[in-house]
Amino acid sequence: MGLIFNILHWLLIAFLIFVAIILLSLYIRGAFRWRPLFKIKRAIAPQSPHFLTAVKGITGSLETTGQVTDFWSTADDIQKARLAAIGSARHRILFETFMMTPGRRANDFADAIAQKAIEGVEIQMLVDVWGARSLSDKYWQRLRSVGVQIAFFNPFDWRAPANFAGRTHRKLLVIDGDRALVGGAGVSNLWDGTEKSDDKKSWLDIEAAFEGDIVHVLAAVFQSHWQGYRQQSKTGRNLTTDIDMGAIYPAVDNNPLTESEPRPVDSDRAQASEKASEKTSEKTAAMLVTLGTKPSYRDSSIETLKQTLIACAKKRVWISSPYLLPNHSTRNLLITAQQSGVDVRILTTSTASDKKPVYYASVEQYGSLLKAGIKILEYQPSMLHAKMLIIDDDWANIGSANFDYRSFLHNDELDIVTNSHKLIRQVEQVFESGFAQSEQICIQPWQQRSWLKYRVLGNLVRLIQWQL
Repeated sequence: MGLIFNILHWLLIAFLIFVAIILLSLYIRGAFRWRPLFKIKRAIAPQSPHFLTAVKGITGSLETTGQVTDFWSTADDIQKARLAAIGSARHRILFETFMMTPGRRANDFADAIAQKAIEGVEIQMLVDVWGARSLSDKYWQRLRSVGVQIAFFNPFDWRAPANFAGRTHRKLLVIDGDRALVGGAGVSNLWDGTEKSDDKKSWLDIEAAFEGDIVHVLAAVFQSHWQGYRQQSKTGRNLTTDIDMGAIYPAVDNNPLTESEPRPVDSDRAQASEKASEKTSEKTAAMLVTLGTKPSYRDSSIETLKQTLIACAKKRVWISSPYLLPNHSTRNLLITAQQSGVDVRILTTSTASDKKPVYYASVEQYGSLLKAGIKILEYQPSMLHAKMLIIDDDWANIGSANFDYRSFLHNDELDIVTNSHKLIRQVEQVFESGFAQSEQICIQPWQQRSWLKYRVLGNLVRLIQWQL
């Protein structure tokens, strides 16, 4: 009995020391620092010609232009579009993603990538080491053997263990420096809804294709993220990843220019923009690229972007997020907007969520929003994974970021804001279809929610929501 007591005694001490180390680490990183509420005075109307420049300055975003050439809103269409884009590549493919799991989608993706590598296309893949952890070494070795350059984002490092919480959540595919696909879907059979007993239908997600100057910005963003990781060559040599500026403008000859030779970059950009204009009747649209690169408890460009868009809305704020854990500032902004006469609607997942505990924690936050008159609609057919935001009739925001602490404070995200009428209308149609297939949550049924699932489990999960 005494031996058991001693063992339990030392186990308790070890546990308390472990907890103390975690708390000290969080304290040093600023997790417990006071954060003032985000407020904007005299917000600029979304219709103002100065709106984009103001948002750019506040959020530290990259301002550019481009055209939206395609849009998809089903898992099958997104996969087909990616494979078709890869198949069309002649020179270079850049790809970054978070989630890759074994199955048909990952195998089809590897087949397409391997074929282009065999044809001589240069390929760089940056994959999150955690999101792709279930894929075998054999999967990656096959791609390396045909010359695909592969790097894993943020592998665990004993010298900086706390940094492992930061993931790349971006989904970006750049083809030949003149076309880019951005959205929220992973390369995984999960999106088919077949790996969950209570979710048999395909997930709702979106992806858009862009051409024009924005593609060069996105290629540069990829190269910035690519730099500084270890990779293996097809012969097994350990190499480090370097920024390749030639991948940003692939049409530019990488040979040094003499002083008398004109630089071709601007003409190449003009040709790419002209080519994009020929493929779509839409005029070139204004665009912001917002990067959640190494966010912190003090500074988050993604959080600031979402909050600024909400604060500036005059007519409507429509939000879609699968994981809905808005912080205090964001909830206040949504409530203020609703009380000011703005039509605030939130489309989110239902019990079909792939992360049930996170869903229960989300439901626990509905109260103040519902009391303010905000419409919360839970998508019923399957898991909703689309990340979308529309303000008024003027701006659409799509990308990888959710309305949760992980996207705001931990992940490296990629969001695009644009006044493209084509994209606004397409996103609006997804919202309208989603609303029609959703159950609107009312205050009285919410007050009668399950004690165990929501009030107990949901609030327990909220204790660690800063990591969710």
